[in-house]
Amino acid sequence: MKKRLSWSLLLTLILGVGLLAGCSDSGSASGDGDEADDDVLKVWSFTDELKEPIKTFEEKNGVKVELTIVPIADYPTKLKPVLESGVGAPDVFTGEVAFLKQWTDRDYWENLSQEPYNADELEGDYIDYVYDLGKDSEGNVKALSWQTTPGGIFYKRSIAKEVLGTDDPDQLGEMMSSWDGLFEVGEQLKAEGYRLFPDEGAIRWFAKGEDPQPWVNEDDELIMTDAKLNYFDHAKKLREKDYTAFAPEWSPSWNASMSGPIAYNGGWEEVDEDAAASDKTEVFSYALPTWGLHSVLKPNAEDTSGDWGVTTGPVPYFWGGTWIGIYSGSEKKDLAWDFVQMMTHDEEFLTDWAKETGDVLSYKPVNEKIKDEFSEPFLNGQNNYTFFLDQAKKIEPGIVTKYDQQIDTLLGAQVLEYVDGKKTKEEAIEEFYKQVKNAYPEIKTP
Repeated sequence: MKKRLSWSLLLTLILGVGLLAGCSDSGSASGDGDEADDDVLKVWSFTDELKEPIKTFEEKNGVKVELTIVPIADYPTKLKPVLESGVGAPDVFTGEVAFLKQWTDRDYWENLSQEPYNADELEGDYIDYVYDLGKDSEGNVKALSWQTTPGGIFYKRSIAKEVLGTDDPDQLGEMMSSWDGLFEVGEQLKAEGYRLFPDEGAIRWFAKGEDPQPWVNEDDELIMTDAKLNYFDHAKKLREKDYTAFAPEWSPSWNASMSGPIAYNGGWEEVDEDAAASDKTEVFSYALPTWGLHSVLKPNAEDTSGDWGVTTGPVPYFWGGTWIGIYSGSEKKDLAWDFVQMMTHDEEFLTDWAKETGDVLSYKPVNEKIKDEFSEPFLNGQNNYTFFLDQAKKIEPGIVTKYDQQIDTLLGAQVLEYVDGKKTKEEAIEEFYKQVKNAYPEIKTP
């Protein structure tokens, strides 16, 4: 068996929507750089998805906006010094869910609950968990988001019909609504030469979404739920039952598997185009959020358009998201708020944005007007918009903490140690607790 990338590194790669949802450029855009700072609104982000909105904002307001895009891996370390010093700081900046809670309790973002913003009055207009994530520990709104990013299981309809007898999303969702059901589908697929998922990491989102509780409670106690403990066993079962293709997320094989058969156990090497047919397998499904359709599947599986659907797994989950707020030290807060307002609750702009990009909005007034109009050709006409809005309602607010990125990485690494047979489950869990304690001495572990 070829050596695979550790989940600790893998989680570092996958924690942000910014890696996929449009962060293809770095540097500056929308602003020629020769105007005085007083005439330019400065915006920093880890994704290029703000480029088109900035053009709209410039045209509407007769101003110049300078967009600085920093790759997600460097974004926190490059942004933090300028926010703390104020030197070269932006007027508006975005945050990703992986580090959002590390920032809301600092003085980086302006308090939008206060005058003249009064963002508390907007609470009922947003999907609950999205609005909640932008608050600090005292309940003040620091950032808002225009999008919601719940996930599902994207599957290949042709394989579903062949093996499972139907490609109907509701029927398939019922089949995979429990862990036992999911593994039964995996067994049926394997018998016909297919694989349920590309790799074991695909189920981490279901493990995280099941019995959703924050990693650390108000008493600084680590909350290790039964669902998280069962994650070890579910991942092990996927490996032992051979229900995956061993194509790690973001690997060449993972990308290639969306358009057709790949060499089994491709690992992180380049795709083996010359592999014999007997050494190949085809992946049935992928656990991906809203943006996965446009930023992952469509680019990698263009020739299979129409052969896809999206359905539910054992539990609802979300992955990623972009929040936006005003730098507390900005001297252009009025203009900055105008931009934040346009991005998060301007009905005309958001209506056009959703229809043009397919981005699933968090702003309910617009959703109610447009949700029934969607029919996605890539998904054989399925209305994925209403599907994801329904999933978003099921996501519990208040479950994200500032510790999540690091603790998720530590957990994933120890799950892999167990799956690879390097440790017993008990040894892996004990090591996980030890590493959490080393990283965060204030946390009380079981």
